[in-house]
Amino acid sequence: MKHLKIAQSAPEFKGIDQNGTDISLSDFKGKPVVIYFYPKDNTPGCTTQACNLRDNYSALLAKDIVVIGVSGDDEKSHQKFIKKFDLPFPLIADVDKELIQLYGVWGEKKFMGKVYDGIHRTTFVLDSTHTIIGIIEKPKNKAHAEEILEIFEKNKTS
Repeated sequence: MKHLKIAQSAPEFKGIDQNGTDISLSDFKGKPVVIYFYPKDNTPGCTTQACNLRDNYSALLAKDIVVIGVSGDDEKSHQKFIKKFDLPFPLIADVDKELIQLYGVWGEKKFMGKVYDGIHRTTFVLDSTHTIIGIIEKPKNKAHAEEILEIFEKNKTS
């Protein structure tokens, strides 16, 4: 796993969102960005996390923060997830795991005694120059937006 660090420039990326539209980090030049990686659409933890971001989206927008979700699910899965939970932000369909690998969130996981490779739930918080100002490696799904806002508050550079 590649390990990105705070104070590094976030790697530029290009992906496809739920509508098949190209989306890249450079599209949001001059804006703070939150890129959150999650394992799978419509699973309990991922749904809780996404809904927390949805429920606090106005607070994030008030600070001009762009939110982008990323998983290995395809566009159709993302469309259903967005529709079912009324998510207001784009989800990148990274089925080839290029962005997941680029940001170093793919690796060995353990669950109920089983070892397997998968996406580590991780959020990268970027300031308006797209420098990493925070990395949340195990987000609190029920309070994720609050964790993000706290990082921006501490840094006051966005």
